[in-house]
Amino acid sequence: MSEPSVSSGYAKGLIDLAESKGADRSALFARSGIDASTLDKLDNRVPFASYVALMRAAKALTGDQALALHYGEAANLGQVSIVGLIGNASETVAGAFQQLNRYVRLVVDVECDRQRFMIVQDRRGHWLVDTRKRPNEFPELSESAFAQVLCSTLQFGDRSQAREVHFTHADPGYRAEYERIFRAKVVFGAKWNAYRYDPAWSETKVATLPRYVGDLLNDRANELLRDLDAAQTVRGRVETLLEPRLASGAARMDDVAALLKVSRQTLHRQLRAEGVTFEAVLDDLRRNRAVRLVTESETPLTEIGYQLGFSDPATFSRAFKRWTGSSPRTARAARR
Repeated sequence: MSEPSVSSGYAKGLIDLAESKGADRSALFARSGIDASTLDKLDNRVPFASYVALMRAAKALTGDQALALHYGEAANLGQVSIVGLIGNASETVAGAFQQLNRYVRLVVDVECDRQRFMIVQDRRGHWLVDTRKRPNEFPELSESAFAQVLCSTLQFGDRSQAREVHFTHADPGYRAEYERIFRAKVVFGAKWNAYRYDPAWSETKVATLPRYVGDLLNDRANELLRDLDAAQTVRGRVETLLEPRLASGAARMDDVAALLKVSRQTLHRQLRAEGVTFEAVLDDLRRNRAVRLVTESETPLTEIGYQLGFSDPATFSRAFKRWTGSSPRTARAARR
């Protein structure tokens, strides 16, 4: 699998919640090591380790030890990820669950069994099981995941479908918040992270968005999954780090190597093994983004050049002509 990561939108939602509870936004960025520019696009990726650091910093700065539970309770997944919107275009809760399982990596990509969530039936009933590996290393994700799955369906009916909720981690000391949110028996130190639910809940009607919107969202989500899979390559990881840094002047090989925790020479060898150079990756990234912005947006051409890290419009114009054979102005006029 690719390096564990979360979407920028999911990290931004946590930052916004922590700030509303009194945390200093700049301190959250500083303590987590997250570059603020990464949050400009909700589909960018944040290293999972940085998200863990962000959660720990947010809990410390807000004084809210149950912050992960409260994030899951309050978060509207449709506002921070395309996955939430796809769920809203599903016919039923069961359909939304299938889509969540298909695309959950776009929100949080961590090591798990073949599917992140599984439905298991035993003599006691139906269970939704989180198969994430080593969950006790970061139990906050278990808290927020189950709270979000349960509370996000509140708008479609009573959330009392939870019969009991099991967690593998020990009691963190705020059991009352668990019981308030889940309205069910809570068991700590259990064999799995799972909750038992009323099977009738899965047939609850959803469909708050038209089906054709869901089809469009699925197409986009599949593109994002392909991009996420491509990030398994060194080139993909370099592109992920470069894109939000193009305009900041931090799109240098030394900067990227440091973020990857390798030497410049090692990064050079790794890219050569994939048949590319750092300069070629950077040039391709700039070219693709330039063509898209020039031909598909109304962003001023001068601004596009600066967004891509060019020091002046003339340098950008020459590069664009080298890439496409025409100037940015000519290309935009041809589109119109």
